[in-house]
Amino acid sequence: MRRRNAVLGLAALALATLTAPAEARTASGQPAVAPPQGKQATAVGYGGAVSSVDLDATKAGIEVLRRGGNAVDAAVATAAMLGVTEPYVAAIGGGGFFTYYDARTHKVSTIDGRETGPAKMTKDFFIDPKTGKPLSFDEAVTSGLSVGVPGTLATWDSALSRFGSRSLGSLLRPAIGVADHGFTVDQEFYDQTALNADRFKDIVPTRELFLPGGKPPAVGSTFRNPDLADTYRQIARRGVDWFYGGGLGTEISGTVRKPPVDPATTRNIRPGVMETSDIAAYHALRRSPTHVNYRGLDVYGMAPPSSGGSTVGEALNIMKQFDLHDPVQALHTYLEASRLAYADRGAYVGDPAYVDVPLKTLLSDGFASSRACLIKPDEAAKSPVPPGDLNGHGCATPQGTGQNLPYEGPQTTHLVTADRWGNVVSYTLTLEQFGGSGITVPHRGFLLNNEMTDFDFTSSTPAGYPDPNLPAAGKRPRSSMAPTIVLKNGRPFLAVGSPGGSTIITTVLQILLNRIDLGMTLPQAVAAPRATQRNTAQTFAEQAFIDQYGAALKAKGHDLAVFPGPPAGVIGAAAGVEFLGGGRLQAVAEPVRRHGGSAMVVSPSR
Repeated sequence: MRRRNAVLGLAALALATLTAPAEARTASGQPAVAPPQGKQATAVGYGGAVSSVDLDATKAGIEVLRRGGNAVDAAVATAAMLGVTEPYVAAIGGGGFFTYYDARTHKVSTIDGRETGPAKMTKDFFIDPKTGKPLSFDEAVTSGLSVGVPGTLATWDSALSRFGSRSLGSLLRPAIGVADHGFTVDQEFYDQTALNADRFKDIVPTRELFLPGGKPPAVGSTFRNPDLADTYRQIARRGVDWFYGGGLGTEISGTVRKPPVDPATTRNIRPGVMETSDIAAYHALRRSPTHVNYRGLDVYGMAPPSSGGSTVGEALNIMKQFDLHDPVQALHTYLEASRLAYADRGAYVGDPAYVDVPLKTLLSDGFASSRACLIKPDEAAKSPVPPGDLNGHGCATPQGTGQNLPYEGPQTTHLVTADRWGNVVSYTLTLEQFGGSGITVPHRGFLLNNEMTDFDFTSSTPAGYPDPNLPAAGKRPRSSMAPTIVLKNGRPFLAVGSPGGSTIITTVLQILLNRIDLGMTLPQAVAAPRATQRNTAQTFAEQAFIDQYGAALKAKGHDLAVFPGPPAGVIGAAAGVEFLGGGRLQAVAEPVRRHGGSAMVVSPSR
């Protein structure tokens, strides 16, 4: 998230009163620093709403709504601006998942814009042929091997063609202006650049763009990206076919096969195998959403290859079998339900075009009952717990060993938009790591993803379970992205999502628990301290959570430790919107985490 204002500002927008809790504190328990001028965590009003991690991006979406665009138009404009101001997570060299509620049809639909493996990818893709052992994660990330076929532009194109009312070219204009004229570098942008500086310096176009003069751009300086502005202009004029099968696709595949490495580097940056034909063959897929009913609310999410919808849904089905009004008992149940659902996620969820994902069973009340009865009210289970028996009945303890949690990069971003007609978008997009593969397409101003490292390098499932997430040609790696929309009586109630790798699922779950079961407002639910249990031996948490609930949960056997990050001690960075009735909307962003997000409405309430 950024504390910045674009040098080329958008139209001035009226701001609602900041309603973040007065006693907001950082994850370490220290008093929160006030957000920068113009940036607010909560806004209430009419006419539409946008919440994202970045002020300029939120303003871009609001301006589209103000000019008569709908929620899909605003989402694309917001995402395009994030590609400028959040280049290490939201570039068009990545992908994501798009969830949409259509006010006319009252239906929820989704778009799968996840990256795909090139045609030459095999299950041994990340095995070093010289040693027969998996590559180190660091060596795999900064390489052409890690780059999947990007899906972000295809997602925008699919969403606009089905549900939008504006052209892609018009929605790119605000981002083009900021890319040309620049934005002011803040400490967060500097820190993210410095974190990547050692590998960025070894890739010539990345160094030239992000390390001017060989160093991260100074705080307070202006960062411009004229190459990206030109790329956006070309896309606006030529269309997305220029990317998928045209000249830009050829440039991307050539960059992957022959990364533009400094000849003087000692880093082993391996070439990839992507061809232009891989990019030309890419399609963003329309998928039916996942759906569960929780306390009378309809919760919709993203189906596989995302594990977000299935794991959130399974955990909610487990949780709804308990009375969750007491905070400590509710949190214990939430952690235990998460532990069980993550065990099933690892064993059963992958790309449904390649593995038989038992989604109906995973989201069934019967399966949830067979898992819920394993939860003891005063005793935490010991992880890793084994996955559930899909054919089991009753409360027999599953046999076998559990699975350790595979690594999944936490650097992602999420946005939510809603319009005056009641359409809603919940959209998560990513490159995977901060800076993705570290490879910038020469003269194009954007980084390429490292999503292929979301595949398991070798089988990591318990004995007797085939690994659903091994690499394969054309396959989409499993993700935890969980863009969620909740309906009440068939109409939007709230939408929420978060970055955070495998902690995305628990962040969304805990916000829903806080809002629905514990009676918090949505701003309180987002601001509350977090913990994440992903079938790991320890339950990781923010320091404020440990301070508030640690003693009571440790008495039940939970082994709590501060979340190691990155960023250390901070879990997620949520964005959401709630429908308050009578046409009023409440946009909600983080008040503190990662320097706070930006929530705005078209017409603020007084």
